[in-house]
Amino acid sequence: MDAAAKTRIYSSFEAQSMMATLGAKLSEVSHGVVRIEAPILPGALQQQGFGHAGLTFSIGDSAAGYAALTSLPLGMEVVTAEIKINLIAPARGDGLIAIGKLIKPGKRLCVVTSEVFAIENGQEKLIAILQGTMVPVPV
Repeated sequence: MDAAAKTRIYSSFEAQSMMATLGAKLSEVSHGVVRIEAPILPGALQQQGFGHAGLTFSIGDSAAGYAALTSLPLGMEVVTAEIKINLIAPARGDGLIAIGKLIKPGKRLCVVTSEVFAIENGQEKLIAILQGTMVPVPV
């Protein structure tokens, strides 16, 4: 990826107030792959003390969307048309990592996936898998 394409993704991410609220950061941007990391903050817990599924979904969706955006020309953005999540383990630990991947690029639809991992005591544990469709839109 060239510098302009990466800058577009970092700038778009910085414009998301939800990601700022969650304390999320982009930690990797490469063609077809985006990694987002977020702490499990006290304000993002569910009633049993685990990270809320909304946190897991939010960073998984954003990682998948930005993975799709890596394949699109400048002047385009994406919106989520549909995305599903399988929650497979509680979000225990200090933080989450979402790794979004582009499965099939396209001009009208992009198929994407994300895996979300919880970090506890330095160990990564897969806690969710997302799959969805992103729609390219002009800026």
